[in-house]
Amino acid sequence: MTYEEIAKDIKSGKIAPVYCLMGEESYYIDRLEAYITERLMPQANRDFDMELLYGSDVDAVRVADSCRQFPMLGMYRVIIVREFQQMRTAHDALVAYCKNPSASTVLVICNKNGNLDKRKPLYKAIDAVGVVLESKRVYESSLPSFIQRYLKSHGRDIEPKAIQMLVEHVGTDLLRMSAELDKLLIAMPQQESRVTALLVESQTGVSKDFNNFELISALAQKRKSQAVLIVKYFGTNPRSFALPVTLSLMFSFFSDLMLAYYSPDKTERGIAQWLGKPEWKVRNEVMPAMRLYTGRRVMDILSQIRETDAAGKGVGGCKTPHGELLLELVYRIVE
Repeated sequence: MTYEEIAKDIKSGKIAPVYCLMGEESYYIDRLEAYITERLMPQANRDFDMELLYGSDVDAVRVADSCRQFPMLGMYRVIIVREFQQMRTAHDALVAYCKNPSASTVLVICNKNGNLDKRKPLYKAIDAVGVVLESKRVYESSLPSFIQRYLKSHGRDIEPKAIQMLVEHVGTDLLRMSAELDKLLIAMPQQESRVTALLVESQTGVSKDFNNFELISALAQKRKSQAVLIVKYFGTNPRSFALPVTLSLMFSFFSDLMLAYYSPDKTERGIAQWLGKPEWKVRNEVMPAMRLYTGRRVMDILSQIRETDAAGKGVGGCKTPHGELLLELVYRIVE
């Protein structure tokens, strides 16, 4: 089940006796743990009916014994086991508990940085009686929708350019992304309903005009003067860019462009689905680039990016400043 589905069930009063929150992305694990606590455990009851345990400190017998105790003040006892992946003892006692769980206890198992082995008895016992959240690693292609959903839940929307600036600045760390979005929400004037690129610039320090997003956009549309201007800005403001990051984004864009030529459906929507990219990104970057670059030229560009990356790492004794390497590469691309 997804975070939204589980939260909706809890809000409607459909409470499971055991929740297993597992996976590589900790954001949804932390968020759902907090939501369960907020909905089921009033602040005044937490000293009596809530227990927070850590997998490195307890064994399965201790957890099962805590689950079998009765609540003192409220309807439920809530037992949270964080860092469950660090529990080194056998899980037999928890398997036995899950086969006959207490109706007045909610057990929340938080297993970060990986999943329980689905072939093992514990996972099967939890799956039979409880709810499992598998929080998978987030990829860059899914970040725009995450940002939009997060802001929509607060009654705001966001410009596409501002989205790309945040993606470039923050990356796929959802905990950090949510913190940055909260900062933007606090900084927004009450009468404003849309997060703008200007607001992102003022709060993050990322230039709305001179950044990797604008560089990719300029290269996609072969706007030579703008691309050169951005790269010269990078050269005079070395703290504003890192050559490996810029080259990685350029390589990713031109790799996507190469894949776009093989899309069975050459429409905007078809290419977006083929690449797993937002339609606005395909419309503004991929489609114009497909008209300006041939497949053969894109292959050459990918080779040139690799050469620049090697030079930037000092291969062959290269000592050319990174800003000059990038400027030379841009001239070669848009020639």
